[in-house]
Amino acid sequence: MTKLTCVEICAGAGGQAIGLERAGFEPEALIEIEAPCCSTLRENRPSWNVIEGDVKEFDGSKFRGVDLLAGGVPCPPFSKAGKQLGKHDERDLFPEALRLVNEIKPKVVMLENVRGFLDAVFEDYRLNLKRQLEKMGYIAEWRLLNASDFGVSQLRPRVVIVAVKKDFSHSFLWPETNNQNPKTVGELLKDKMSANGWGGVEQWIKQADDIAPTIVGGSKKHGGPDLGPTRAKKAWATLGVDGMGIAYEAPSKDFIGMPRLTVEMVARIQGFPDDWHFIGKKTPAYRQVGNAFPPPVAHAVAANIYNAITSRRTIRALG
Repeated sequence: MTKLTCVEICAGAGGQAIGLERAGFEPEALIEIEAPCCSTLRENRPSWNVIEGDVKEFDGSKFRGVDLLAGGVPCPPFSKAGKQLGKHDERDLFPEALRLVNEIKPKVVMLENVRGFLDAVFEDYRLNLKRQLEKMGYIAEWRLLNASDFGVSQLRPRVVIVAVKKDFSHSFLWPETNNQNPKTVGELLKDKMSANGWGGVEQWIKQADDIAPTIVGGSKKHGGPDLGPTRAKKAWATLGVDGMGIAYEAPSKDFIGMPRLTVEMVARIQGFPDDWHFIGKKTPAYRQVGNAFPPPVAHAVAANIYNAITSRRTIRALG
């Protein structure tokens, strides 16, 4: 496979990076401001160029000409869980992403955000984003993709924005969804829940007979990790999971009651491979997982971007 190059901003703990890697992209730089996330990236891929710092201070001109600029810009400005301040939120990094598009001039741009980005209140924001990309020579589209349509055992709707240089715009196609349902939480986590010989695991599997609610990352301002607001916790309870916190290990042999998930279990639900290790104590490790872009979804979109770029190169070579 021919390797293409990419730069990723707001890289987090590597959810999108894993998907890009699987699709055939080699990162020239990954920019992330959170130290625990940077430690995780370096632990799992020592060869990657991980730059710990604010994307606002990142000079993209050094990476001009890479094939893909990707990233998951912060969600709070558009999330229903917040005040939806959009451009008035200091955490809005779409302006920085546009600056980097202009500096790097990649063939394709891929950005991810929450479903709230598509709310009516942000229509002008979206149209302005599209116009600015068009001025730089890109055709921009967005889609709401559900992670469960790509084999991930949770719904997790996310907006993916893809902007393609006009030369490649006719070559890019949005990925097709899977024709089969993902595993239930019980099927997915059977081996991990039974790791310590828990006697109640078979009964639990019968109760955990659906996909998971959307995993959330939580806020630094609000204590330790849990599986979301009250409504989410109730949804977890119907699956036989105590959503009030995260466990250090699987239930013991004689455990009675609703078990809690471990960080490793949540990571599997999020679509991470089991050999991807998260650095840090329980709370920062869980937040890395909860805030991630599921690797299978990133891979599905990035694979089609890869095909669009390489097929265009082939056409040029034949011409």
